[in-house]
Amino acid sequence: MQTITLNNEVAMPALGFGVYNIDNRDVVRCVQEAIECGYRLIDTAQWYGNEEGVGRAVAGCGLPREEIFITTKLQSGRRVAESVEESLRKLRSEYIDLLLIHWPMGGDAAIWSAMEGLCRCGKLRAIGLSNFYGSDLENILSCCEVTPQVIQQELHPFRQQPALTALYRRLGIVPQAWSPLACGRENIFANPTLLRIGAAHGKTAAQAALRFLVQGGVCPLPKTSHRSRMAENIDIFDFELCEDELADIRALDRGHGLFGWYD
Repeated sequence: MQTITLNNEVAMPALGFGVYNIDNRDVVRCVQEAIECGYRLIDTAQWYGNEEGVGRAVAGCGLPREEIFITTKLQSGRRVAESVEESLRKLRSEYIDLLLIHWPMGGDAAIWSAMEGLCRCGKLRAIGLSNFYGSDLENILSCCEVTPQVIQQELHPFRQQPALTALYRRLGIVPQAWSPLACGRENIFANPTLLRIGAAHGKTAAQAALRFLVQGGVCPLPKTSHRSRMAENIDIFDFELCEDELADIRALDRGHGLFGWYD
C-alpha cells in the first residue's frame, strides 16, 4: 500500500476502505476481510453507528494497532472531548489516526479548537473536515492554528471539482473521496471511456476510476461488502494512466454532484 505524507508528517494510506451503511452485525467481517485484502485505512463515523464493530475487527485482525489507520467523524459539536472518548472506547484504541468534523454544525471554529487541543495531547494524530465548502471552509482556515490535514467530499470521474482540489494542493490539504465510484450511478461500471482505459491495462472500469483519483493526489474510500470487490478496488497500484487517458477521464466531469448534497 502506498502512503501519502500529510502536512504534519503523518503517513496515511493512499486508499482506504469505507464502512458507511454497514451495520455492526456485518462490519466486523467486512473490515477483517478488507484488512486481509491489504487495506490499512478504515473510514468510519460516529453517525454510521458501527465504530464498535470496526474496533472489534481491528483488535482481532492480528496486526499491531499502529499498522491500521482509523478515521472517524464527529456527529455533534457538543462535548467534543467526551465524544472523542466515547469513540476511542468503541474503537478499542488509545488514539484516533484522523478525526474529521463530519459536516458544518455551527460553532465550527470552537469545535476545531477543541480538536487542535486533542491533537496536542496525543488523542488524535491528524484532523480534518468533511463536506466543508465556501464560507464554512473559509471560517476554519481563517481561525485555525493547525491547517486541516485532510478534507473529504464527493469526488469521482463525474464530479471532479478541479478548482477545489487545486486549492487543497496549494494549502497542503489532502482530498479524500467519498463515493469514489459514484455509488454505481451513471452506469459507471459500464462507462465506455472507463472500460476502454481499464482494458488497455488489463483492469476494470472501477479500477481505472480509482487509479485516476490516486494519480491526482486524491485518496479514494471505496465501500463494498463483497470480498471480490475489495480485492479488485485495491489492485490499482501496478499500473499508471498516461496523460491522454487522464484527459479522457477528465472529460467525464459533469460539473455537479450526483447526490444533491452541497451543490
